[in-house]
Amino acid sequence: MIIDSPYVVKPGKKFKIKSRSTDDQGKFKDREDALPATQKHLEKLDHLQEVLYAGNQHALLIVFQAMDGGGKDGAIEHIFSGINPQGCQVTSFKKPNELELAHDFLWRIHGAAPRKGMIGIFNRSHYESVLVERVHKLVPKKQWQARYEHINSMEKMLTDEGTTILKFFLHISKDEQRQRLQDRLDNQEKHWKFDPNDLEERKLWDEYQEAYEDAIGKCSTEWAPWYVVPADRKWFRNWVISDTIVRTMQKLDLQFPAAIEGIRKYKIE
Repeated sequence: MIIDSPYVVKPGKKFKIKSRSTDDQGKFKDREDALPATQKHLEKLDHLQEVLYAGNQHALLIVFQAMDGGGKDGAIEHIFSGINPQGCQVTSFKKPNELELAHDFLWRIHGAAPRKGMIGIFNRSHYESVLVERVHKLVPKKQWQARYEHINSMEKMLTDEGTTILKFFLHISKDEQRQRLQDRLDNQEKHWKFDPNDLEERKLWDEYQEAYEDAIGKCSTEWAPWYVVPADRKWFRNWVISDTIVRTMQKLDLQFPAAIEGIRKYKIE
């Protein structure tokens, strides 16, 4: 399901990552100007999630991908802070373990897909298999090239079975990444976030940008679109994501389940 948005990657169109801004701020003058609109989205999301959970007819899968420091954790914390945790699950995909490596690359993904009534959030995802594994040459080129089709087929199957999929690439500039990584060194309360390996990955910036360009271009479909979110400004990132989620859920025409027959005859003594 695709909504009208300047940030969607239209299926079948050539995608160039350098053509997308990282510091757009849309119609807003600054953070304070955007705050009321974002807050309204979060209130709507709280209600829509309640109806989704009660109706138990649809599932929503939200995928977050970004370069290191791109803001996945912050976006998840801010946007989903007000919803009922009973109806939401977050899965963070790390390096595959021995059991996961013994299966196909989508095995662990399918098991984490949300059931009906739930919002499932992927912090990194199956796309790592056409990003990290490609850039670091962990699998042969022929193998990762075939995975785009496998991913599209898996996502199509999920949507056919009642799952709506939204995929967000949090698009930051290389300079913004440098500032955020430096902040992790300078701010004692963020030391726990610093990983020296991030500096090694940063050296592969261009290779990752090329891999993201292919993954997004080849896997933005009518049933599971990619949205490239300008993420240098965290407040605008939050507005774009919340706006996209709310407008997508509204198109699902969610309804509370019907009351039991004869409910008005019951009296509470």
